Amino acid sequence: MCSLKAFFTVASALGFLAAAPIRAETEDSTLQLPDTLIRLHMEDARFALPRESFEHWIRRSAHVVSHYYGKFPVAQMYIALIPVSGKGVKNGKAFAIDDATINVRVGTGADHQDLLDDWIMVHEMIHFALPRVPRRHHWIEEGLAVYVESVARSNAGDLAPKFVWAGFLKGMPHGLPANGDSGLDNTPTWGRTYWGGALFCLLADIEIRKRTDNRKSLRDGLQAIVHQGFSMLDEKPVEELFAIADAGTGTAVLTELYEHHRDTAHDVDLDGLWQSLGVQAAGTAVEFDTSAPLRHISESITARDPGF
Repeated sequence: MCSLKAFFTVASALGFLAAAPIRAETEDSTLQLPDTLIRLHMEDARFALPRESFEHWIRRSAHVVSHYYGKFPVAQMYIALIPVSGKGVKNGKAFAIDDATINVRVGTGADHQDLLDDWIMVHEMIHFALPRVPRRHHWIEEGLAVYVESVARSNAGDLAPKFVWAGFLKGMPHGLPANGDSGLDNTPTWGRTYWGGALFCLLADIEIRKRTDNRKSLRDGLQAIVHQGFSMLDEKPVEELFAIADAGTGTAVLTELYEHHRDTAHDVDLDGLWQSLGVQAAGTAVEFDTSAPLRHISESITARDPGF
């Protein structure tokens, strides 16, 4: 499978990621899902796989996001698959200028395994679940998508828990503050934006679960935002979003954590955190320590949802 480790190279494709959205005047086909309508544009003749394979991939990705949030964040979206040379899913970008739009560059030689292993489509769809925030808070937009993508796919049974935690063990150190760091709001480096934001989400998820005896999670807070009708089509202050999410969990975790990390560098003892969660590196793989004090929390975070 290919997930978080591919993120290290994909996120560097800045030219494409900064581009304006591409959307045909008329879609080639529409995919009606229970809670969203997808207007798809692609060029069949350019791809080795048939259109049906890409439609299945898109439907599955939307289903994973809908399940995690309780509903899909927007009523309709446009997706343009842009053919490029090679294999695999290359990179993507979500836009909400006028409509919810996703552009994804896909290798013309992409095969079924490439689509099965892909994380990018889910990642971009997750962006629709959070209103736009001021530029200094970009870390929560990207960090949330990094964190939720892996967790949601694991909850759906599409990603093994050991693979998720191996990715977190590798990626989270990039989110730690370096010399000269002035907090998440004031340090727009790649590591702090993507992995600092993801680490914030992990810490919030753990703390919410601890305070509620594992009855509530970050997911409940994020669902509260979506179920109030907010999406990437809206703009909201980050403080208001965290207040909504906190109300959804019955805690003040997100607000408190944000106040702690917003403009001050605070290191995190990752080695101690992994030990308490019962997550141990074993070469390039991961082993779980069932006797660890917070193993029930790490297990719950990546557990497959019954009946998915």
